[in-house]
Amino acid sequence: MGDPSLKTLLENLPVFWREADEPWQTGEGEAGGPLRTGESDDSGDPGGSRHAPDPRQQGAGLAVPSGYAAFADLVDLAPAAAFIRDRHGRYLWANHAYAHLYGTVPQQLVGRYIEDFDAPAEADRFRALDQQILTRGTPVRHTLHYVRQDGTTGRAVGHRFPVREQSRTCVAGIYVDITDHVRATAQRQEAEENLSALRDHSGLPCALLSANGRVIEASVAAAELFHLGLTDLVGRRAHTLLAPGPGPDLEQLHRRWNSLIARRTRRVETTAVLVDTHGLQRRAELHLTTIGHSSSRARHVWAVITHQSLAHEAHPPLTAAQIRILSLLAQGSSNSDIAASLKLSRQTLDYHLSRLRHLLGAATRPALVARAYVLGILAPHAWPPRSATAAHPLSTV
Repeated sequence: MGDPSLKTLLENLPVFWREADEPWQTGEGEAGGPLRTGESDDSGDPGGSRHAPDPRQQGAGLAVPSGYAAFADLVDLAPAAAFIRDRHGRYLWANHAYAHLYGTVPQQLVGRYIEDFDAPAEADRFRALDQQILTRGTPVRHTLHYVRQDGTTGRAVGHRFPVREQSRTCVAGIYVDITDHVRATAQRQEAEENLSALRDHSGLPCALLSANGRVIEASVAAAELFHLGLTDLVGRRAHTLLAPGPGPDLEQLHRRWNSLIARRTRRVETTAVLVDTHGLQRRAELHLTTIGHSSSRARHVWAVITHQSLAHEAHPPLTAAQIRILSLLAQGSSNSDIAASLKLSRQTLDYHLSRLRHLLGAATRPALVARAYVLGILAPHAWPPRSATAAHPLSTV
């Protein structure tokens, strides 16, 4: 390969392949118009038809000056597919990446014609494009479709352009195969669409959080849960949606969040007390999952809320003894059994029951149990009954 041809190939390496146009369309710098066969190049000879090869060049390929052998090796072994053809559609040179597209080696391409490797319709298109380049003397960028060895279709994007080689004008091309990238992009887009549909139509309150706890995106159900507009929820810090004040809930949530972000764990199920814009609180089960595997620190976390308690005004936190009394009530224990189990006097137990009736707004034992469940004090799916937060000192888990 001569030095001018080599330099032109390197200069037209399609690094920014995303700029490629639709298949068989000219680039922005072209004059437009349909592709035509049967045109002439600058030597005056007709193109678009197969001619007998020049005996002096048949099978010889292109000579490479000794001073540029290293550069020629670079192009030959580069992942970008490159070729040079004469005006008759005969391959003068091709690198290994280009030959691989056809399941062969460069030595099998040199000296042969487009029709030897492409279907007639594809060969006609390639010839027409070659003639356009030879006639106008300007590059064309487009998408190349081809059939892989396993029968699947492939796609490559790049440029074709005129080059001068041994006092004649030839057509060179250099392409980057984007088949796997396009497939991965389509799969990712499909996954994102499915995730968006799940987020928007499942009815579950969920949100995507950044590592520092800011809401990046959220479902409509999540915004309704906090009595916010969706645009008002996005951008908020997640800690502003939690009930304030120290307590085992927040401490546990903070520890588990740090474990997620540090990638010591990938998935966490926990509980938290949420607060809406009206100041009403509710206990909810949170499912937190990190996204991606590439870094040592998680960048995003999906938070999904499943079970929610009834919204209620904030009340003083219950003591460990009071929560244990509620769990024993829900289990069906009598007052004497509860007093014996907790080693309390009957007077002390009566005090706790009276205090619970006042705090929860329930006049009877069944009402106390019901309120304990709807307010999220007791875990809804546990037997024997227990506290809804595993961080509580008297929780059974």
